[in-house]
Amino acid sequence: SPSPTTAKCPKDALKLGVCANVLNGLLNITLGKPPVEPCCTLIQGLADLEAAACLCTALKANILGINLNIPISLSLLLNVCSKKVPPGFQC
Repeated sequence: SPSPTTAKCPKDALKLGVCANVLNGLLNITLGKPPVEPCCTLIQGLADLEAAACLCTALKANILGINLNIPISLSLLLNVCSKKVPPGFQC
């Protein structure tokens, strides 16, 4: 199996911009709950490792438009989509 550092995202990370709304909503309670489906649907069919790689790419490229603690953002998004941060995964 691929080592955690070489995980590749099989999707276009630009599409993960929809996850920005989810992240904003998770961090800013006043906005109410954003729909998580658009974000989760994108990573649903992926292995945890691939999903993490995709979100990591999106976070690093700042596609999500917010400058945040990447490990926390990553685990929040994965959790909300019923996925887990793979052991040893470093974003």
